Amino acid sequence: MANNLQFESKKLAIKYFTVAAILFGAQLLMGLIAATQFLFPSFLFEVFDFNVARMVHINALVVWMLYAMIGSVYYLLPDETEIETVGIKLGNIAFYILTAAVTVVVLVYILVQVGPATESTIWFINEGREYIEAPRWADIGIVVVVLVFVFNLFATAAKGKQTGIVTVLMADVLALAGLYLAGMFFTENISVDQYWWWWVIHLWVEATWEVFVGCLAAYGLIKIIGARREIVEMWLWIEVTMLFGSGILGLGHHYFWIGTPEYWWEIGALFSALEPVPLVAMFVHVIYDWGKETGLKEGTEEKTMNNTPAFAWFVTNAFGNFLGAGVWGFFHTLPQINIYTHGTQFTSAHGHLAFFGAYATILIGMFYLGLQGKNGIKVLKATFASKMAISLITIGVLGMTVSLTIAGYGQVLVERAQMGATWQAYFISQSLPWFVQGIGWRLVMGVVTFIGFIFLIKDLLTTSKSPRHIY
Repeated sequence: MANNLQFESKKLAIKYFTVAAILFGAQLLMGLIAATQFLFPSFLFEVFDFNVARMVHINALVVWMLYAMIGSVYYLLPDETEIETVGIKLGNIAFYILTAAVTVVVLVYILVQVGPATESTIWFINEGREYIEAPRWADIGIVVVVLVFVFNLFATAAKGKQTGIVTVLMADVLALAGLYLAGMFFTENISVDQYWWWWVIHLWVEATWEVFVGCLAAYGLIKIIGARREIVEMWLWIEVTMLFGSGILGLGHHYFWIGTPEYWWEIGALFSALEPVPLVAMFVHVIYDWGKETGLKEGTEEKTMNNTPAFAWFVTNAFGNFLGAGVWGFFHTLPQINIYTHGTQFTSAHGHLAFFGAYATILIGMFYLGLQGKNGIKVLKATFASKMAISLITIGVLGMTVSLTIAGYGQVLVERAQMGATWQAYFISQSLPWFVQGIGWRLVMGVVTFIGFIFLIKDLLTTSKSPRHIY
């Protein structure tokens, strides 16, 4: 089918979405390999070791989400500013440079894997810092590409119409890009190094990414159900106030392990738990308002909704964010609990549900908005594949979260509470029935998630041919 997009910015967004979907698949595949190696340690031993599978799994997660975020901004900019994105040719060049760099980095991870722990390793293999392990040359390249993206956003906003969504995005993207610099230098003291590392990781995922999600939610709800702009933008500003405040103060719950004053622990725990509240409030207010007023077509009782799959993913985001970032995060945020749960499968359970609920869901919703625009579909309806995709992926991730929580519970009881966190305790806890069964169910649920992903890709590739949609 012909590309129906009128703006080059939206066409560039589709390229970003395409690479993001491929990296999403790579993340899930690496997760399955790592989950298998948990149960069968000899699986691919000395061919594709656990540390490499885990590293690619985590970094693919971060990178596909950044791709999808950049694509989302390029997609919504023409709608919000009412002009073509300034510097779009530069944006296209930056896309190809970034994609080439990511490809080289992934190949090095897979084929070279480890180095002698010297300056050359840091520059050409990886920096050995979880979540931001790109080698130094790629680090610098990422900064250049992001600067192009930030320039395009600011230049377009300055020339075109400035809505509340674009204004918040400008502030958020500047913070997101600036924070990356905090992770680009090393100190000899590991506590100081971890302090700055947490400023990147925590304030990305619990401040700038959360605000970013709020912007996408505001834009998406306006496009999908015609939500009133004044309502979504009101909650967006409340979210900015709460998240930049609660995000920075919430950072304190990570300080437990690096020797900062004790008052940070409770401050961090309290404000960390508040982060998902405004996004959920935005959804509840918008849906209430839509149901009462704006959702009614003239002369009928039929509600207006022009993209059912996207709306389903957006709703999953609101409550997935609350469960993953809020409830599962608060499970082990308090220092009195975290002393036992830190570094166990509790952490992994929280990470899986939080990244899925808070970010993956809404970015997949943006995929469907891009698909609708590209194929010129007036009303995009749910297909069997789209229903299977959201059902299986959500069930799979929830299943992994519960399985990892049970495995973590076994670890906490034996490895931490009874045996005092020794190496012997660590290995004994790994053989506990609850731990082994939990890890086994994690693998099963990972397979369920991957099958859901296959349905998702099938739907994205074939939905334009479905007669269900209205053109």
